[in-house]
Amino acid sequence: MRTQVAIIGAGPSGLLLGQLLHGAGIDNIIIERQTADYVLGRIRAGVLEQGMVDLLRQAGVSQRMDAEGLVHDGFELALDGRQVHIDLKGLTGGKTVMVYGQTEVTRDLMAARAQAGAQTLYSASNVQPHDMKTDAPYLTFEKDGESWRLDCDYIAGCDGFHGVARQSIPGDVLKIFERVYPFGWLGVLSDTPPVNDELVYAKHERGFALCSQRSATRSRYYLQVPADEQVEDWSDQRFWDELKARLPQPLAERLVTGPSIEKSIAPLRSFVVEPMQYGRMFLVGDAAHIVPPTGAKGLNLAASDVSTLFNILLKVYTQGRTDLLERYSEVCLRRVWKAERFSWWMTSMLHRFPDSDSFSQRITDSELAYFVDSVAGRTTIAENYVGLPYEAIE
Repeated sequence: MRTQVAIIGAGPSGLLLGQLLHGAGIDNIIIERQTADYVLGRIRAGVLEQGMVDLLRQAGVSQRMDAEGLVHDGFELALDGRQVHIDLKGLTGGKTVMVYGQTEVTRDLMAARAQAGAQTLYSASNVQPHDMKTDAPYLTFEKDGESWRLDCDYIAGCDGFHGVARQSIPGDVLKIFERVYPFGWLGVLSDTPPVNDELVYAKHERGFALCSQRSATRSRYYLQVPADEQVEDWSDQRFWDELKARLPQPLAERLVTGPSIEKSIAPLRSFVVEPMQYGRMFLVGDAAHIVPPTGAKGLNLAASDVSTLFNILLKVYTQGRTDLLERYSEVCLRRVWKAERFSWWMTSMLHRFPDSDSFSQRITDSELAYFVDSVAGRTTIAENYVGLPYEAIE
């Protein structure tokens, strides 16, 4: 088998890259170790930056998103009972975010790829990149009891934090930057109307809470819990009682509760590897970086990586600009580290840290108060939340 770009991973980043490449006439094959149903079963983020919304439109997969997605002009900060509105649209010159679940993005991309007749191989095991430092890289894998080899020009590692792409790079090549947080997020998905028209980020002495949504009838709520907490210890009733305790009274009084349809605990970490490329293999999204979800940046950072890699490969294939290949990592990392900083800042400002002393807590409270009480401060929050601009590839 041969293709121009071999993509490892059929999550949203791999599918989006494949769709953009296909639209530009660049042949690609996606190799995925899980089944399509498993990929669609992942419950993930739901807030899309302006840049990702524009990229999905460019890829021709925005019809359902534009019809069903919820455009949000702002969000609420609930700070120990006090509510502050962050006017995203007003503070950023008209930019907004779109609430549209990652599962739906993936579903749309899968449908578009199937309609285009582009090839995705699911349930492929033992995927392994080879000869990444040469001009003839290839993948080997097993499927349906047979061994396969896929020759290609370039490899895109879109296979997530636990994927094989990053693990195939020699350990002495990558520099790892990591911070693990002493808490996780307990998330509940329920078929109940959202408590608020916009997302609510709540800081409370009992811990952080987030009121999010997937649609006008489906809500996603989160609570900060200790890192060693077990999801089995949280009944629905206990979850709703704790959420109400952390919300301002007006919101708590109108919270509609109901049975959970999904409940899980996600650990929080900040993680970056440098560089994001090794020869002709490029790491995309969670394969290269993880952010705590507080800033809604994980999926969006993957999209900006996709945009950068697509635009580089487009110029390689249409203009012969192979000199741009070595710029991928530096271009991506400039945006990655800014998003890491914002996600770390939001996490630090809104969560309770078990080892924080009274002085540190007062400093945190004062810093957050400074930002939300200043137009310049709210603008900084808004600009980062809607997403910093993508860097042009020249």
